[in-house]
Amino acid sequence: MKTSLKGKTVVVTGAARGIGEHVARLAAERGARVGLIGLEPDRLRSLALELGPSTEWREVDVRNSNDLKSAIDDCAAALGGIDFLVANAGVVAYGTIRQTEDTSFERVLDVNVNGVFRTLKHATPHLQRSRGHVAVIASALSFLALPSMSSYGASKAAVEALGLTYRQEVAHLGISVSLVHPSWIDTDLVRGAEADLPSFRKLRDGLPYPGNVTTTVNQAADAIVRGLERRQRRVYVPRAVVGANVAQGLVNSSVMWPWFRRFAGKAVPNIEREVDALGRQDQIRT
Repeated sequence: MKTSLKGKTVVVTGAARGIGEHVARLAAERGARVGLIGLEPDRLRSLALELGPSTEWREVDVRNSNDLKSAIDDCAAALGGIDFLVANAGVVAYGTIRQTEDTSFERVLDVNVNGVFRTLKHATPHLQRSRGHVAVIASALSFLALPSMSSYGASKAAVEALGLTYRQEVAHLGISVSLVHPSWIDTDLVRGAEADLPSFRKLRDGLPYPGNVTTTVNQAADAIVRGLERRQRRVYVPRAVVGANVAQGLVNSSVMWPWFRRFAGKAVPNIEREVDALGRQDQIRT
């Protein structure tokens, strides 16, 4: 059953750019009131002005629980509640486990996992009143391990478990939950990784379909908004990612290990050298 977004409130974290920005744009096009939560005030302010008077924005770091609660409560008060929530804020860091700094690993998990936890926690009272719907942005890497993506993959596997648990905990409150699993999306995050680490692109090219293709951010946003309207339990971008989910046991089995061992053996030394030469592990936007 499809629900119109017209007149509904959609709150998006990580809304300044990438998937979050495009989901906000599409929701506004379909008549929704939109709450923008993110870290880049100039971009958020510009986007809010573009989307019109039925838009609110708040600069907040999802690692700060009190500030995040205030931002969510402010958006709900200004926009008349929260009907839909897109928990999208996320970051990436580079490096294999043996070369990754503790602080870099911890930052990724704090933003990607704890940030989703805080977002869900503080939005729940508003979603309960509206019997609303949540889209939790996980990843194809929730069920596919890749070398040099340890912190991101671990965070997205945890986000999937968190979202599935939350779905069970709030079903009796009338809240429904989507788990969204994008593969490689043409965002600043993916383009930045390719620019910083040329071997990262080679690693992606060596994966079987759909791991070797990039989906446009507009296609990703369209799939996510369609998932909101239909309250889908799972959203795969592209749809072929469902195969990796269904075949998770096989992908991580001893049958596939010889292929993954050869694949990783070629990729890891080059990526480690490039990370060391880069001189940083956290992605920096320009």
